[in-house]
Amino acid sequence: MAFQRYAFFLSLCLLECYGFLENPNNPQTPLSFMVLGDWGGLPFFPYTTPVQTAVRDQMVTYALQHHPRFVVSLGDNFYLYGVENADDTRFNLTFEEVYSDPSLHIPWYVTAGNHDHYGNVTAQIEYSKISNRWKFPDYYQKITSHAPGGRSVDVILIDTIVLCGNVYDSHVPPVGPADSGAAAAQWAWLEESLKQSRADYIVVGGHYPVYSVGDHGPSACLRRQLEPLLHTYRVSAYIAGHDHNLQHIQMARNSSSVTNNAMDYFIVGSGNFVDARRLHFDDIPETQVKLFFGELLHFGGFACFEVSGDTMTVKMIDGLGNLLYQYPIHPRK
Repeated sequence: MAFQRYAFFLSLCLLECYGFLENPNNPQTPLSFMVLGDWGGLPFFPYTTPVQTAVRDQMVTYALQHHPRFVVSLGDNFYLYGVENADDTRFNLTFEEVYSDPSLHIPWYVTAGNHDHYGNVTAQIEYSKISNRWKFPDYYQKITSHAPGGRSVDVILIDTIVLCGNVYDSHVPPVGPADSGAAAAQWAWLEESLKQSRADYIVVGGHYPVYSVGDHGPSACLRRQLEPLLHTYRVSAYIAGHDHNLQHIQMARNSSSVTNNAMDYFIVGSGNFVDARRLHFDDIPETQVKLFFGELLHFGGFACFEVSGDTMTVKMIDGLGNLLYQYPIHPRK
């Protein structure tokens, strides 16, 4: 018995030495977080795809080295038709048993995608009471984190399906919200959250992209109603999924009074499938497309946001572990 106690405490010490017990909410811990979209497996055996597991493995590698504080999930958490209830087996088959490595037992802040809305999104919200890492308290939420040196980041997650409506065909855009009252309440909450934020960086995330050159293309609803808010409140970046590739699109802001006149849009939608089609490439000037990556043999990818000093660096990592791209973003003025 004494030997067992000694072995147990020795194991704890070793884990702490290697950083596995590091408190991710400690402001002295370097601030990084991972972003993953469209990762929702399959509704039939084997319930995963090679892309999903390859990306998962690289997330583990990154997490063991950098100890990110949390994961941001950008929707389409369960293909093809969401979940039925909070006890649905898909929570285990697609989430718990796939992202099971201890390094990924950190908070997952979740929003819903169009495939989630085919099912029961309320059940995904209720699952927050069952899993201590599944953080989905409502259709929209704000997360605030602090980096060493005093820099802060607000991540604001919205439900773009509630705001713009659902889609049932990849080539047909949403025609408007199913519940205009719910959409209006969320727009009001979003603007108030942006207005009140004093963070050095604001990252807004949702499932639908504002701009994309991929299969689904830009979202007219978000260009009309969200883009002006991103400009007005000097948002650092907008992150989305929906198109199953990695993109960085940089568009000019509508005001010359801001120091940084570029608005950065990132798509991180290849957590489960990869789509190389660029059906909307002519919708955006080629010079504004800084990255488009949809190589199937690289098995998808994810993004990392790292705050160090006066820079937030966005990194794109593929399913083979290659650093595909990185881009620095400076604090809001």
